[in-house]
Amino acid sequence: MDLAFIPSPSVGVVHLGPIPLRGYAFCIIIGVFVGVWLGNKRWVQRGGRSGTVADIAVWAVPFGLVGGRLYHVITTYEPYFGPNGHPLDAFKVWEGGLGIWGAVALGAVGAWIGCRRRGIPLPAYADALAPGLALGQAIGRWGNWFNQELYGKPTDVPWALKISSDPAIGRVGGTYHPTFLYECLWCIGVAALVIWADKRFKLGHGRAFALYVAAYCAGRAWIEYMRVDEAHHILGLRLNVWTALIVFVLAVAYFVISAKRSPGREAVVEPGAQAEEGVEGDAAEGGTDGDGAEGKLSVEKPAAKTAAKTAAKATADDPAAESGADAAGESAQDEPGDQKPEDAADEPAADAKAAGSGSAKKS
Repeated sequence: MDLAFIPSPSVGVVHLGPIPLRGYAFCIIIGVFVGVWLGNKRWVQRGGRSGTVADIAVWAVPFGLVGGRLYHVITTYEPYFGPNGHPLDAFKVWEGGLGIWGAVALGAVGAWIGCRRRGIPLPAYADALAPGLALGQAIGRWGNWFNQELYGKPTDVPWALKISSDPAIGRVGGTYHPTFLYECLWCIGVAALVIWADKRFKLGHGRAFALYVAAYCAGRAWIEYMRVDEAHHILGLRLNVWTALIVFVLAVAYFVISAKRSPGREAVVEPGAQAEEGVEGDAAEGGTDGDGAEGKLSVEKPAAKTAAKTAAKATADDPAAESGADAAGESAQDEPGDQKPEDAADEPAADAKAAGSGSAKKS
């Protein structure tokens, strides 16, 4: 008797009138939003404009959905094009079936198009988006929980997943390893790893993205090995296990080669972004020099500024020179034509007083 297990939802869709809200689609959408949100924060931190990540995602997300579906249909074609298949079911994305390999591959094509239109290097964009992709996958995996799919081998561990029977699709009820949960937790760890490594080693030129790919593949290989759903096998291993191993090797090779050929991180990730920030900063500084009452720029004379700076420095070095500094500031603020004889007579006295104080301190 199982004393503890993770229950599966009785239904994967809730209807609000004529509008169906499917748990699988909901998880995918939330994952996309979280990925774009985190990617935007990282992009701004690296010197890019806010909103650029979302603009490019408009290209990447549709390409990724098509790529993920194509990979699933090609590698699992029997339900769609087999003897008893239904070809139109290939378009029912909401029922599940998105291959992450195809999603990332074709999504990268869409991102390349968006980056090319904006004049942005794709590797820098991929680095900013990498942890967000991992978190998006972690959230999206809960869609498999709603559909009661992609579970592992039978088990009686306390965190086992309870699956209900469904003779129509050949699903046998029982408790199984929650591989969706394993992959969710693994993806969260991958996101944390990439964020830490990027801060620690200043990864650039696509290396943060390569680290994400390699780390994900390392976990996907053993998680995939636990699954019991139908899949094609090559030399005794599931097709997705081979895919994970091959992509892992390619990601590690890219990481090593990129580190040798392009060490460090890109100085500029989005042309023009730094220039705009500089213009805004200059405008803000100019505003602080303006007249508070009328918003006009200060017309303080150069001589007055110079005298004020000299007086401030003298006061800081020698408190006794404060009176001399005040005299110098008052003299500089007067217009040359407005100076009076008594002002001219006071200047030598003030200078003498300041000089006397300074000489006494030095002795």
